[in-house]
Amino acid sequence: MRKYIGIATFIGFTLIFAVWFGYLAPDPKPPTEGIPHNYYHPEVWSHDTIIIDTVEVIEEDGIRWYTLDTLVSAIMFIESSYNDSAYRADEDAVGCLQIRKCMVNDVNRILKRQKSTLRFTYSSRWSRDSSIQMFEIYCKHYNLITNEEIARCWNGGPRGINNPATVGYWEKVKNKINS
Repeated sequence: MRKYIGIATFIGFTLIFAVWFGYLAPDPKPPTEGIPHNYYHPEVWSHDTIIIDTVEVIEEDGIRWYTLDTLVSAIMFIESSYNDSAYRADEDAVGCLQIRKCMVNDVNRILKRQKSTLRFTYSSRWSRDSSIQMFEIYCKHYNLITNEEIARCWNGGPRGINNPATVGYWEKVKNKINS
């Protein structure tokens, strides 16, 4: 009889745990909880994909304006085909937005001027969330407003809007947005 007490205790605790886990534990949140509507997230599916909910397009006097999310999505496609693991060795460009070390340095300089305690590391470039955060800090600091300004300056630096070499990049981004 004594040898069965251990087995009975184990089975009892297992049943109690199963009941607690099945009925009393809080419901897990869906994997897309808190993820912006059109950002890739590797935990949702095991392969590269992008979650697209809705795209806000504002048309005014025949001019189409797109949400920043749509623009970021288009730039991510042009830069890396939405691949967070993308790496271009000749430029040391990393992640979904192909961020180089000089961009991380620039964003950290901006944050220091703003007296923010937030800082990014070169490893932050591999994170989609950190990359988008750096993108937004960069655009806000340089007062980039239009889609063209944002895309061309992302490609060619703060004065990229004045660089004719960034026109082709803007055309690619614009075509992706309109596709």
